[in-house]
Amino acid sequence: MRNHFVISLALVTLVGIASVQAAEFATSKDAEAIVGKAISHIKTDGKDKAYADFTGKKAGWADRDLYVVVYDLTGKVLAHGQNAKQVGMDLIGITDADGKEFVKERVDLAKSKGKFWQDYKFTDPVTKKILPKSMYCEKLDETVVCSGIYKR
Repeated sequence: MRNHFVISLALVTLVGIASVQAAEFATSKDAEAIVGKAISHIKTDGKDKAYADFTGKKAGWADRDLYVVVYDLTGKVLAHGQNAKQVGMDLIGITDADGKEFVKERVDLAKSKGKFWQDYKFTDPVTKKILPKSMYCEKLDETVVCSGIYKR
């Protein structure tokens, strides 16, 4: 009887730890939802206000390891929820740790697909480690609005 109690307690503890860890980091559904919310914000309140909100980390636009990034279709950063210094920069030729030109690929995918997931490597704002990342993006007019999750 005691063994069943110990095993049950261990399982409950493991499930609880997994739930806390899962809540600590964003999911693919979270990324898709924030991109949809960001597009609505741009359409409703205008790009200037929306971009300032995304970049300024206004409540609701930076959550755990999730944030919004907006590029124009030349690779210029219009808003960046983790690095305001990148706003205005042309990043079309930037590469990840494996040499992948991820912004160029992102812009090309936006032009050809409209909505997509893209894999590359990037620095996780929570752990500060370079991790595999999947970015969800949607084309909006002459921009691409994105948010991504880190693969752990």
